[in-house]
Amino acid sequence: MKGNFDSIINDSKPVIVDFHALWCGPCKVQSPILKEVATQLGDSVRVIKIDVDQNSSLSAQYQIQSVPTLIVFKNGKPVWRQSGVVSKVDLLNVIKQNV
Repeated sequence: MKGNFDSIINDSKPVIVDFHALWCGPCKVQSPILKEVATQLGDSVRVIKIDVDQNSSLSAQYQIQSVPTLIVFKNGKPVWRQSGVVSKVDLLNVIKQNV
């Protein structure tokens, strides 16, 4: 996953990475919000999900200590990060600031 992950986040458009876990209740709340954001913004943003239990080295690299944790990458660099459920409005504002 590491090499593929690096190529995905090195995009010039914002990439929202959702570090989540299947057992996580708040992650289940965040998921439909991310789908709505992805649908609304279309090709101007990419959303990927990373299961922390299946990608422990990637989770450790980005010091993920709670789920969900969202990180927005642009050109391979993290430009925004937040743990916990993020509302659609807040997420859209973050993306607008980073397009």
